[in-house]
Amino acid sequence: MADNYHQSVNQHYGQPDLKAKVLAALQNAGKNIDALTRDDLKAFDEFHFGGIVETRNLAELADLKSEIQLLDVGSGLGGPARTLAAEFGCHVTGLDLTEEFCQAAEMLTERVGLADRITFQQGNALDMPFEDNHFDVVWTQFTGMNIEDKPLLYSQIRRVLKNGGILAIHEVMAGSVHDLHYPVFWTNNPALNYLRSPQDIRQLLTERGFEAVAWKDLTKHSAEMFHGLIERANQTEPPPLGLNIFISDSLPQKTANVLRNLEENRISVIQAVFKLSK
Repeated sequence: MADNYHQSVNQHYGQPDLKAKVLAALQNAGKNIDALTRDDLKAFDEFHFGGIVETRNLAELADLKSEIQLLDVGSGLGGPARTLAAEFGCHVTGLDLTEEFCQAAEMLTERVGLADRITFQQGNALDMPFEDNHFDVVWTQFTGMNIEDKPLLYSQIRRVLKNGGILAIHEVMAGSVHDLHYPVFWTNNPALNYLRSPQDIRQLLTERGFEAVAWKDLTKHSAEMFHGLIERANQTEPPPLGLNIFISDSLPQKTANVLRNLEENRISVIQAVFKLSK
């Protein structure tokens, strides 16, 4: 069962030769691939609602300090990890189940000169390959939607987090109306959709010794953002760099369905910070 799940996740997110595809797209867009900057990557490397703006907002909400050890669960192409290392001075470990994401993230991080502050590791968030009480902060953005066993996920986060440590989350959660319009960014069908309500998530974390420090409902804000994205997309030609680099199918439909799900209260978007009680 686990092998089937791993295969399904990698099929959804991964692409053969993703590193080469990303580099080719950057080169075709006129970027110097031998002297890349984080700004060159900004159109695609933060694969979550709100992009780098919401990464910065969550980092400020969590009051991140420089030189801390931070684990990014579901690190994707590594955009948030690079933002947290470059702008907030964190030492970041990225963990992702998709091998192609880890390889591409490692390559991009090296090319923008941040390999001394960030490492990436392919692995399962339900069986984290890290010691107990190791990280000052655990960070996760738009990852839990694909993880069914959330009690185990949060137990693993608690295990690797130091006492008094911080959990920062930015997630799609269930809305008041059940059943989604598919496909969406995190799955093309119900098979990989494991949303839980915000109330369930808070309860699961509270049961594991986490105390809410901040809680923001960004559902309405996210809907407004998607309205703007769709309007701009309808008025201009597709950009040379964008999410189409690694979303190879149904990008316009996924965007429209996410907006519809937001407007019909089928999904909610929450940004929150929790502290692990000592």
